[in-house]
Formats: sequence, structure tokens, C-alpha cells
Amino acid sequence: MKTELLNPANSAVIFIDFQPQMTFGVANIDRQTLFNNVLLLANAAKIFNVPTILTTVETKSFSGNMWPQLLDLFPGQEPIERSSMNSWEDDKFVAAVKATGRKKLVMAALWTEVCLTFPALDGMKSGFEVYAVEDASGGTSLTAHNAAMRRIEQAGAVPVTALQVLLEYQRDWARKDSYNDVMAVVKELCGAYGQGVEYAYTMVHGAPASRAGAKGHKA
Repeated sequence: MKTELLNPANSAVIFIDFQPQMTFGVANIDRQTLFNNVLLLANAAKIFNVPTILTTVETKSFSGNMWPQLLDLFPGQEPIERSSMNSWEDDKFVAAVKATGRKKLVMAALWTEVCLTFPALDGMKSGFEVYAVEDASGGTSLTAHNAAMRRIEQAGAVPVTALQVLLEYQRDWARKDSYNDVMAVVKELCGAYGQGVEYAYTMVHGAPASRAGAKGHKA
């Protein structure tokens, strides 16, 4: 059910075509902001041990390797290489999705109008729920990105943001097993929110003015 909140036990996270050539074409969002949001989403998946799928297209002939910062978060996991623009037309990709055993698919991709839209539509047609991470996906123009998001939303996809996914997984600040890791990611990648956390640690709770010293202090 789409009214059921995302949690680490009911969802999988999918990263599609985060490769240099695809990044070059992004024009709807500042690329550094996009980069931060993608890594934020990836850290959310890693912290909460959510099944994660990486896939790339035409790595050697056109698109280049997947972002190394993304690969570093999932050491030993090889991206599924494809020739098709539509991940859902690749048998290895579909098998990997089904192997997660999850029906809620949190998807981010470059580009929104192709590499997110195509598998999102086919995934929903196959009975999966798609949660499209709008600020961790990029299109070749603002118009293209927005039109693609409207198209998949009208078909039943749920728009979310990277920070929303992270906090939906955390849900309760009393969850101490993930709290420090979540706050570290927030400070690193979440701009004003992260600055607010740093301020609370140091100025309100008296923590040392360093990341290492701030661990264990609740904002």
C-alpha cells in the first residue's frame, strides 16, 4: 500500500546510470546539489542495510563508469551493465529486483525522462510500487524533468526526496543504532539542516567543534 511508510524491511533502493556522460546532460538541477542528494540516498540505503541495486548503461562505449563515490559505498557490488535505455528490458536487472523480495522500489536515475520513466512505468505495470526520488534524478532540461515526473505520477508513482527517504527510514530519534550515522550524513550532505545540527551540537550541547567530538550528542 502506498499509504504505508517506507522502512528498511519493505523497500529496495535502485540507482540507474549515475555516470559522467549522463551527468553532463543534466540541466534541471545544480549538479553538485544532485551529487549530494544521490550520496544522501545511497548513505540512507547503506546505514539501514536496504537492498540496493546499481546499474549502468554502455559504460565502455559512451557513458563512463558509475560515480566512484557511489561505488565506494557498496564495495564489492558490481553494477548491472546494460545496453537498453530501459532497465526493465534487461533480464539481469529484473531478476535483481525480484531477488530483493521487496515491492516498494525507491528509484533515482539519470535521465528522468528516460532512465527513470521507462523502468518506473514498466515496474508499476509488473506490480511494484515506485517511489521516484525527484531531487536525486536529473533531466536534460527543467521541462523534461517535470514532464517526466508528472507522467509517472499520473501512472501511480510516488514522488519523494532523498532526505525524506533517510528520515522515513530513521523515523524515531530513539533509534540509537543508526542515530549517529544519520546525523553524520546530515551534517556532511544536507546544507542548512546539517549546519543547524552542528550549531545545536556545539552551541547548545557544548560539544567540541569537530565531527569526531560531536558524536553521541543529541541535537
